[in-house]
Amino acid sequence: MKKVTIYTDGACSGNPGIGGWAAVLLYNGVKKEISGYDKSTTNNRMELFAVIQGLRCLNQRCDVDICTDSQYIADAFNKGWLTSWQNSGWKTADKSDVKNQDLWKALLYETNKHKTQFVKVKGHADVELNERCDELARGEVDRYKKIIEENG
Repeated sequence: MKKVTIYTDGACSGNPGIGGWAAVLLYNGVKKEISGYDKSTTNNRMELFAVIQGLRCLNQRCDVDICTDSQYIADAFNKGWLTSWQNSGWKTADKSDVKNQDLWKALLYETNKHKTQFVKVKGHADVELNERCDELARGEVDRYKKIIEENG
């Protein structure tokens, strides 16, 4: 099974506001960068979307380390929150609806295709590829802002 590492990040100007997401995929010395934006979203949605899009780039079952600075995503997988949410009908411990269910379900679909491990990396701490994802995601926010300015 191929071993792939994916770094991801999301950014938002306002929360909600214009959002950007990015992923950097590493396999066998090859690096691929992907990114995009959403005109109205939240930071958590962009963090989730980055992981989903990174996994969607894989065309076969892989052993994947997903490196994220999102405590929300890392804990959901590493502390069993997702299993609890599914078992409780997508309710949190305080019985409220889990936010971003659409993206959590899409992420589960993608992770089930692979052997995945979630690695929490510290954000804004000179982790090179995490910083690159942050730069790409923020760049997407700026790109969309420029489009708005140019088109009035």
